[in-house]
Amino acid sequence: MQFKIHKHKPNYFNNCKLCIKLMLLALFSFLHGCSGQKETKQVLPTENQVQISESAININTASAEELEKIPHIGTKIAQNIIEFRQNYGRFRKPEYLLLVRGMSDKRFREIRSLIKIE
Repeated sequence: MQFKIHKHKPNYFNNCKLCIKLMLLALFSFLHGCSGQKETKQVLPTENQVQISESAININTASAEELEKIPHIGTKIAQNIIEFRQNYGRFRKPEYLLLVRGMSDKRFREIRSLIKIE
């Protein structure tokens, strides 16, 4: 008795492997989505939500010495703010201060109520 061995095309097995991988990927993606972990977006306060101090410093006109009076702003960051102003012009929004080298999101949130642009 002879057995006939069916020879399949090599692509058949590659396609099966690909299908299995895709099903596993879909399963893991589904399980990860159902795990209850929700991503939280960090939202910066807008101008309407921030109470600006009466003694707020205008970052468009302040000198280095005035900028250094703001908490968490040292000599280097004050100089970076002035250089940024000279290279790119006035700050149109306070949030543009985040583009200055050395200004972190945390630092910006701490000083937001102490600065203004007008």
